[in-house]
Amino acid sequence: MEALPKVTRAELLEQIKSGKYMLFFSADWCPDCRFIKPAMPEIEAEYSDFTFLAVDRDENIDLAAELNIFGIPSFIAYQDGKELGRFVNKDRKTKVEVEKFINELPVTTK
Repeated sequence: MEALPKVTRAELLEQIKSGKYMLFFSADWCPDCRFIKPAMPEIEAEYSDFTFLAVDRDENIDLAAELNIFGIPSFIAYQDGKELGRFVNKDRKTKVEVEKFINELPVTTK
């Protein structure tokens, strides 16, 4: 998973303007983030049509606030710069829950 450096919202939207992206907001100190991290390589492999970007919530605190990320771990899916869906809350997330979220995203074609 590629780690997203500190970026502004405009810089993020420029980076994700083409293609399918899954933003994974987390922080090193977060126990619920550490819970889901071991499953992330499997999730990434299963949904290889998405480019997964790890976003350190603390490093990107302004971006997280602008995107209404008030709980971690959280996920936001984008296609061609447009938000497809979000799985954002303060609860611990399981691999099954993350897969369900991705499977329920709207199917878009170009």
